[in-house]
Parts: sequence; C-alpha cells; structure tokens
Amino acid sequence: MNLAVHLGPSSYEIVLERGCLFRAGELLNLRGRALIVTDDGVPAEYSARVSAQCPGSEILTIPQGERSKCFQTLQEILSRMLRMGLTRQDCAIAVGGGVVGDLTGFAAAIYMRGIDFYNIPTTVLSQVDSSIGGKTAIDFFGVKNVVGAFHQPKKVLIDPQTLQTLPRRQLLAGLAEALKEALTSDASLFARFETADPMDELDEIIAASLRIKAHVVEQDEREQGLRRILNFGHTIGHGLETASGGALLHGECVAMGMLPMVSEALRPRLVRILEKLELPLAWDLEEAAVFDAMIHDKKADARGITCVFVDEPGTCRLETVPAEALRPRIALVLKGGAAQ
Repeated sequence: MNLAVHLGPSSYEIVLERGCLFRAGELLNLRGRALIVTDDGVPAEYSARVSAQCPGSEILTIPQGERSKCFQTLQEILSRMLRMGLTRQDCAIAVGGGVVGDLTGFAAAIYMRGIDFYNIPTTVLSQVDSSIGGKTAIDFFGVKNVVGAFHQPKKVLIDPQTLQTLPRRQLLAGLAEALKEALTSDASLFARFETADPMDELDEIIAASLRIKAHVVEQDEREQGLRRILNFGHTIGHGLETASGGALLHGECVAMGMLPMVSEALRPRLVRILEKLELPLAWDLEEAAVFDAMIHDKKADARGITCVFVDEPGTCRLETVPAEALRPRIALVLKGGAAQ
C-alpha cells in the first residue's frame, strides 16, 4: 500500500510493503549524504542494509530505551551531523522505534534550521502511530516529549517483516496504539480486535491505523483540534509511564490509560481485548506520583486537561476537565477496579 499524506508543501508518501527496507535506496531517492540513526536493540542488519544502499552515509547507534530521549543523545546526533559536514542538501534517516524516530526527527528539525528526515519504523508502535504526523521531541526533567518540534518526514517506509525480530511483549504493547485508533475512529477495526487474533491480521491492522492517522493529521497538522483525539489513553497513560520509571512500556501504559476513559458499558469489552493482548489492566504505583506526572503533560493548561472519552467504538469526544476530577480515574487503574 502506498498512502499519501496531504499537507501542502509538507506532503509525503507512506510505503507499506514487506521487504521495502531492502529497497530503501530506490524508494527514498536521496540527494546527498545521510546520517542513519538506530539503537542497539534493533538488529544491526537493518541499518547496515539501508547504509549499503545510501552512498556517503554513516550509522550512529544509540542505547535502546526511553532514557535516550534526552539532550545528551540529541547532542550526540547533532555532533555527528556537524562532524560529517551535513548540509541542507543532506538528510537524517531513522531506523528503529518511536524513540529513534522522535530523536532523529527532532535533530533534523533543528540542524541548520531543518534538513530532510526519512523514517523507517521497525516496531508495531512506530509503524501504526509515531512514524507519521511529524511530532518529534525529547523528554526533559521527567516530562515526556515536552521539548520538540513539528517536522514532517519526507517519506516513511514501513516493512512489516522487521517485526519478526521483536519480543512478544513489544509486539503486543504496540498494538495498544492501533486499538486506540479503532476505539476513537473505526468500529470495524475494533470489531476485528474482538473477533480475530490481531497477530494473524497485523498487516491489515497497520494499514487501517495508518489511514486513520493520516486522515486526522491532514485535518489538523499541529494539534489545534481534531488531532487531539490521538491522545486517547495518553493523559493517564503518560502519568503511569513516568511514575513507573521504565518498568512499563509505552503501549502498556496507553492500554491502562484507556480503561478509565471509556464508558462503563464499553469497559468490559475493552478489558477482554487487553487480556487477549496480554496487556496489564492495573499497576501498583503511588497515585500522587502518577497525578504529578499527568499534570505536567502538554495537554494540561490553566483551564484543566483536555481529555478524550469514548462511549461507543468508532466515536469519541473531547472534554476539558479539572485535573482533580481525574484522580478517581487514576485510582481505578491503580486499584484494578477497571477490570471488575
């Protein structure tokens, strides 16, 4: 599948094709040199294959994990760009998951006030969600993605074959982002999660998720309105992720973060899907720590926190509520009440 994201001068194409990583040189049409950024959890073969197709490229491998989304790693990427002598005719290529994509995209956004950026996501989470839309960022003082920029990629190559090397936990956690999009925007995709084994329909789920996100981004590139629905599950989820100190994966936190934000009638159906995906329904954390992390999120302002609520699959609503009103919803997840 080739899917165009229509954003005027910032428009680009998403290629979803098994084996496309091995045609990167042909598909990306690079003009100059490239810095390829990956992490040590991604099979080295992937970045090596891309590099072999891109003359004048170099590979920078960063440590795996959320802790790399920091100024120190960003500086390392920028320093390598400078040492390579990259110009505005050159580019950066991310080969990896959401952390690699966010970091590489942000570095590309600010180096020489912006150079081209290509994304080759290799995890479920990044293939269904974070690789498109142009959000790039690092974490700062324990707050997720608080320093960043919108910088759309020039092209995205999604090769589902790269998912074969992922640990099962990461595979399943990544599907939480696809489930998020089904709940807010596509009842038929939600039904597929209910009735089928998502692992057997991975390519179709990725394609459906990409269509949803591309449509939303086209309507609201910089998250002034509609794009906020993509934050479903993230309000409490980001609080859980920060408070867990790395014990939980992003998708696991999004999964738990969705539970308190659906209607009571829908919640049992969501619980059954999360159990099928082997995702947690609750976690033992201090409520105060989760709440403190949540109120520092970008979605909070003087009026409160803009949250996404889902009453029925395929529809959602935005509502700004006082932060204190979310305490019972946090407790619901921490005490496991959502699974009752």
